[in-house]
Amino acid sequence: MDYAIIKLGGKQYRVREGEYIVVDRVKFDEGATFTPDVLLGDSGVTVTAKVLEHGRGPKIRIGKYKKRTGYKRHNGFRASTSRIEFSLGGAKKTAAAKKTETAAAPKAAAPKTEAPKAEAPAAETPATEDHVKGMPSGYEEMTVAQVSEGAKTWNRPMLEAALTYEQAHAARKGAISALESALKSKEGDA
Repeated sequence: MDYAIIKLGGKQYRVREGEYIVVDRVKFDEGATFTPDVLLGDSGVTVTAKVLEHGRGPKIRIGKYKKRTGYKRHNGFRASTSRIEFSLGGAKKTAAAKKTETAAAPKAAAPKTEAPKAEAPAAETPATEDHVKGMPSGYEEMTVAQVSEGAKTWNRPMLEAALTYEQAHAARKGAISALESALKSKEGDA
C-alpha cells in the first residue's frame, strides 16, 4: 500500500509519500514535524508530517437580507489553514523484509534454484524496454507531485524523454501538464 489514512484535527485524510495538503490550522510552528494518528496503512508504517507554512483560506462572504425593510448585513470569514508535507516510513522496509523471508523459505524447501534465476532476467527486460533513454532514473515510480518538483531542475532532453514515456504509458494529466510547462519555460530561457 503506497498510501495511509491519517486522522488530523478531527478529520481523516489520505496521504502519500512527498504529498502536501492544506488542512485546518495545527498547533505546531512552521518547520516543526509531528506524527499524526494512522488509521489505515501497512503494518509498521509511520507517517511524519512537516508544517510548511501557515496561511488563511479564501474569503467567504455571508449576507443577510430582508425584502422591503432595508435590512442588509454582510459578514466575512477566512479559515486559518496550515500546509503540511507528509512522508511515509517503515512500511517499505517491512514489506521488503517479508518478501525476502517468503522467498528464502521456498528456496530452502525446494532445490529448484535454476527456475527462479531464469524468470528474474525475463522480469527485468520489460522494465528496461519501458524505460525511455534519457529519462530520469526511477521515473516510473514517481508520483505526480514528485514529477512536478523534479521537472523544475531537469534538462530539456530529460523532460522530452519523460513526456514521451508519460504519453505512451501512464498518461497522468498532472504529470503531462507539469512536463509541458517545464518545457515551455526552457524554451523561454533559450
